[in-house]
Amino acid sequence: MWKEQCIVLVLSTYEDGTPPTSAKWFCQWLEESSKDFRVGAEALKDLRYAVFGCGNSLYADNFNKVATLADEQLESMGARRICSRGMGDEDTGKMAQQFDRWSEGLLQNLQEGSAMPDKAQAAEADAQSDGYCSTDSEEEGDNQVADLEDLGGPAKQPRAEAEANAASEASAGNLEPKQMLSPPLRAALSKQGYKLVGSHSGVKMCRWTKSMLRGRGGCYKHAFYGIESHRCMEATPSLACANKCVFCWRHHTNPVGREWRWQMDDPHSIVEGALGHHIRMINEFKGVPGVMPERLAEGMQPRHCALSLVGEPIMYPEINTLVQQLHARRISTFLVTNAQFPDRIRDLEPITQLYVSVDAATRESLKAIDRPLFKDFWERFLECLRLLRDKRQRTVYRLTLVKGWNMAEVANYAKLVTLGEPDFIEVKGVTYCGSSGASSLTMANVPYHEDVCAFGEALGAACGGEYGLACEHGHSCCILLVRKSRFHRDGSWHTWIDYERFQELAAQGKPFGSEDYMLPTPSWATYGAKEAGFDPKDTRVKKIRKHPMKAEPGGCT
Repeated sequence: MWKEQCIVLVLSTYEDGTPPTSAKWFCQWLEESSKDFRVGAEALKDLRYAVFGCGNSLYADNFNKVATLADEQLESMGARRICSRGMGDEDTGKMAQQFDRWSEGLLQNLQEGSAMPDKAQAAEADAQSDGYCSTDSEEEGDNQVADLEDLGGPAKQPRAEAEANAASEASAGNLEPKQMLSPPLRAALSKQGYKLVGSHSGVKMCRWTKSMLRGRGGCYKHAFYGIESHRCMEATPSLACANKCVFCWRHHTNPVGREWRWQMDDPHSIVEGALGHHIRMINEFKGVPGVMPERLAEGMQPRHCALSLVGEPIMYPEINTLVQQLHARRISTFLVTNAQFPDRIRDLEPITQLYVSVDAATRESLKAIDRPLFKDFWERFLECLRLLRDKRQRTVYRLTLVKGWNMAEVANYAKLVTLGEPDFIEVKGVTYCGSSGASSLTMANVPYHEDVCAFGEALGAACGGEYGLACEHGHSCCILLVRKSRFHRDGSWHTWIDYERFQELAAQGKPFGSEDYMLPTPSWATYGAKEAGFDPKDTRVKKIRKHPMKAEPGGCT
């Protein structure tokens, strides 16, 4: 049945317990064969094998599920283990070291020509383990696994008890919290252009910052809210996140977590470090052809900070102090959260504008799109939306439309709007960022601008006319619905922000609302204008793309 005599499998597990695309066929075949009575219990008796799983213990019941099933199914068909199953844990940040230790044991057993004993002798073999391989505990009748970092001997301690003891040691000061970023994660994020700050923060240059330095136009936030893109810094105090969204453009090279459990840098050093990196990146554009000297000088003095990027900035325990540090430097704050931390939203002090990502309108579609870690993700999501009603400063629902996933839920989105009553609703088509093993999106999932506009018009109608289409940014495939009762004054929209006025109000420490720092929207930024959100003071430059000609069927190029 199987011509190979020895195989080594390295299998990863997605957060929902399924194998990656490249392993789907094999895992399906293995499952079907192990359950087929015609195959028999000795079909693979001449095969020796070893399995190493790449997983994340934060996914609890699905931790290394694919590797565990493959290991059990191979054994059920008579194959013999060369060594115990390796259970790599991404959450430890030491998966490479775990694999190295496991592979050392594998190579040693291969050189000795040995294999693991039968199940009846497995417990004795585990007891004599020399620490090279992790141990299975199937014979104990539970789901515990031995973490490869605890291999002085087999791990007989239940996981819940081990975690409780670890927490107790940490609280007693015996265990120092680990750093959020492991060397591989640092390397991956640095390769993507991140400038890392301390142990858990980062800053990155936005392409719209570069564009506006050249006088080629700003991002949609310039059209909607009057942000000067060349004076805007993109940063985050937490590169970790509680979701793994299918449209995440960072391909999930950042850590995940349900709570803060890492070493923590102080807010002052984060702000100073981010500003330092950002200003140095701006300075690198000195002398670049097309860069406008006056905008370069302005760019050296950032006035806006988008707290978004990869990760979940609101996870950072000192987020309020960090925001205060930015405001003290007269830098506005635009914070984006994924609506999984209601307590942090409740305690958040005034910021310039608070965004909540509303990526789907039903429990099922939110789970499919955001792929959250929390089991009660839907309840957390709804509570975050309810809390927005209590915020007096500007609030925004950000909807990312993914064709074939969430564009048929207009009525359900309208119900969520009623729940949180946001000031603004941004509706944006998903951006396709290339193929990735972490996402199944293709260009077919990217809506056209007219699709986004049609969705926005339908959503406005479903909300009973309380929200009107105020702005658009055609280049970003993005539109803005606005609450009429607050921001439509004297026959015109007032979506822009008086940033100096906001800083004055924030410094006073007295209650104030979103209407207290609004400005009129310029005509070129309004919905339906011929400029489609492009500032006429700038010059639009369209790239001429030279793609190679495709061969016609039966012909040649």
